[in-house]
This record gives sequence, C-alpha cells and structure tokens, in this order.
Amino acid sequence: MNKNKAFGKLYLIPTVIAPDTHDQVLPIGVKAITNTLKYFLAENVRTARRFLSAWGIERPIHELQFEVLDKRTTEEEMGKLLAPVRYGEDVGIMSEAGCPGVADPGALAVAYAHRHDIEVVPLVGPSSFLLALMGSGFSGQSFIFHGYLPIDKGKRIKAIKRLEKQSYELQQTQIFMETPYRNNQLLEALLKNCHTNTRLCIASNLSGNNEILKTKTMQAWKAKKPDLHKIPTVFLLSA
Repeated sequence: MNKNKAFGKLYLIPTVIAPDTHDQVLPIGVKAITNTLKYFLAENVRTARRFLSAWGIERPIHELQFEVLDKRTTEEEMGKLLAPVRYGEDVGIMSEAGCPGVADPGALAVAYAHRHDIEVVPLVGPSSFLLALMGSGFSGQSFIFHGYLPIDKGKRIKAIKRLEKQSYELQQTQIFMETPYRNNQLLEALLKNCHTNTRLCIASNLSGNNEILKTKTMQAWKAKKPDLHKIPTVFLLSA
C-alpha cells in the first residue's frame, strides 16, 4: 500500500473486448472511479478517447489528458508519465481491450509504481483469457497464459509443439493469443502441427454479438475453419 499519502493512485481501468458492450461488462463502480480521473495512459490515445466517449464519461473528453504508454516506453519516460501521481493526482491506465497489465504494456507502469511506492488499484472488468478458460471446458486447476507466440515461422512451430507436449505431459491448459490480423495464420499453424486428437478451444470476440466459443479436436476444426481475421481471439490447447 502507498505509504506516502501525498501521492495519487494508479488505477487499472478495464475496457470492453467487443464494441458497444460497456453497460453489459463494466461495473457501475468502475465508471464512477473513472469519472473522477482526468489523466490517462494508453497504448493508443485515439482508441482510449473513443472508449471513454462511448462509455458516456461525465467530464468532456477535451478536458482530459492522454499520454502514450507502449512497449517502447523507457524508465525515464515512465517517470515523466507518472509524475502527476507524485503531486497527488490519480492516474488511469487503459488497455486496448480487456484488462490492462495482462499481455499489455500497462505492466511496465505497474512495475514502476511498485518500485516507487505508488498505490496500484486494479478494477474489475472483462479478461479475455479468463473468460476463454471458463468457457473452454479445460482444466482451470492447472493452466498457463503465454501471451503472444513468436512471429517467426520456425520459432512459432517449435513453440506450438512445445505447448502441446506440455499439455499432454502436465495435463495443463495452454493459453495464448495473436495480433488479430495474424489469427488465421496461427490457426493454420496449429492445425498443421498438432495431433489430430489434441483439443483446441477458439474464443473469439468474447461478449460480442458474433462471439465464438467452441472446443473441438484439431481434426474437427480442419473440417470447418472459422475466419478469425482482425477479430480479437484467444486460443487454448488441451490434451
């Protein structure tokens, strides 16, 4: 907990996974806290502005201050981004989709906050990988979230085979994702390099109108492959 009461707090603000689902997936209490903030860190400022506007935040958008926080942000830059906290102002971090800090550069700011005795407050909201795990039918007792797999084709194939092996040997659910415009390529790699009886859960556009949440064997997926291009998707493997 922050021992310096002059400091503000760092709030981790969940966003929607699917468009126009604000009232469906975001608690009223989270909106109430967000309404008190005027300083935000986001990976994409345009997306952040659009999200808050669609959510109906009370303060006019032009009165809010946004700064970019991405994977290239340095330690020195982080200090400047979080300078308002040292003067008693609360700061909010928003992810592109879902909860910040999970496979997301918001984790860099959270780590910085802990090193500098700044109180971190995660707020409740939709997490794509947890929703996917809940709906997969796979083990929720033993699972691991890998985030993004390698882009390089050779390294990706090795990673897929390693995850499949771990799933069989440890009876452990393997969870991972991809940048939406490369989803179809990842699906193709999974179908080509995994055993036909290995189970794959595809969790796509969770909480949205065109949600896909299906678990099938690789063989069954080969018979009818969904088009996942540019749709936020989580993949889960299980023996």
